[in-house]
Amino acid sequence: MTDERAMSNETNETNADRKLETATLAGGCFWCVEAVFDELRGVESVVSGYTGGDVPRPTYQQVCSGTTGHAEAVQITFDPAVVTFREVLEIFFTVHDPTTMNRQGADVGTQYRSAVFYHTTGQRETAERVIAELDGEKIWDAPIVTEIAPLSEFYTAEEYHQKYFRNNPGQGYCRAVVAPKVAKFRQKYFERLKQ
Repeated sequence: MTDERAMSNETNETNADRKLETATLAGGCFWCVEAVFDELRGVESVVSGYTGGDVPRPTYQQVCSGTTGHAEAVQITFDPAVVTFREVLEIFFTVHDPTTMNRQGADVGTQYRSAVFYHTTGQRETAERVIAELDGEKIWDAPIVTEIAPLSEFYTAEEYHQKYFRNNPGQGYCRAVVAPKVAKFRQKYFERLKQ
């Protein structure tokens, strides 16, 4: 018993000593972005929600109207000792189209914009650097239009949006839109997957 308690205390101390970070990203429908980052090793949690607007505690219906200014976004809590913010951004830019203003595929409106809502000056600088490098590499035919803005209030989306792809893999949008993005991520970053 003493050894088990000692191991338990050691584990708790290790978890308490870890310095987790948070990234807030918008890349179209939050179901897609959440599904990808939920599988990335080093990510502790992914929460779907709304940010970047001016209506307090908006509902999904309000955000979908395009009148609140909010983007569908995810907050990713991650261990930077396992995956860095830069790596999070590099993955983010491979799983959505950052060159289309206020749209991802058939999803159109400001709520579907590409955005990095930074928590620190360091995150802002990293986002600016990554975007400049990607634009310089001319990976896309058009320039990146991803918004870089300070994080304002983040509102957690309704419960049924959380882990949506995991809970609804057979749903039409999930099969047609989310699943191909997750498959692309799994193929490109196989060695970075959890498990």
